[in-house]
Amino acid sequence: MELQAVAFYVLATVSIAAALGVIFARNPVHSVLFLITAFFSAAGLFVMLGAEFLAMLLVVVYVGAVAVLFLFVVMMLDVDFAQLRQGVARYLPAGGVVAAVLLAEMVMVSSAVATRGAAGASTGPMVATPELSNVEAIGRVLYTDYIYFFQAAGIVLLIAMIGAIVLTLHHRPKVRRQSVSAQVARTRAGGMRVVDIKSGEDAPE
Repeated sequence: MELQAVAFYVLATVSIAAALGVIFARNPVHSVLFLITAFFSAAGLFVMLGAEFLAMLLVVVYVGAVAVLFLFVVMMLDVDFAQLRQGVARYLPAGGVVAAVLLAEMVMVSSAVATRGAAGASTGPMVATPELSNVEAIGRVLYTDYIYFFQAAGIVLLIAMIGAIVLTLHHRPKVRRQSVSAQVARTRAGGMRVVDIKSGEDAPE
């Protein structure tokens, strides 16, 4: 069996196993590690297909988003950081296994691309002209054939962001809130007062 096929089957198997681990893991830390493994495996599949730009986006955007998401979870929950630091040693074996799998995948994908090239014997859809880069090809298809779907996805994400802000916004009675209309309607006469303070006297409140 060729190295291309071996790399594909390994990456696909690890992706499916990591996706199942995200769902069935009871520990949230293990679930995050499985999710990062699934993203890296999918990025390796994109590299083998010749879509390096999508692989980079998957690693930079989604892995970064997972880290930010985990940070928000730690900030929003009442987590005992002293107890969390004590349990770091328990997660070292799982983290080491994930790191070893990711390293093996990167070496395998690099070897497969170096020997056969990205999507060396693939008969799937490729770029029409060799001088056209992946970024330009994706941009042309995305902003011409699928522009309405792209805009609809943006609207859905905007609605989700507004909904998350509304659900997490709590009004407190003693907290001063910003009034944009009052700030815009504020005049010079109402926002400034000239006070003549004599020497040795306290400033009026």
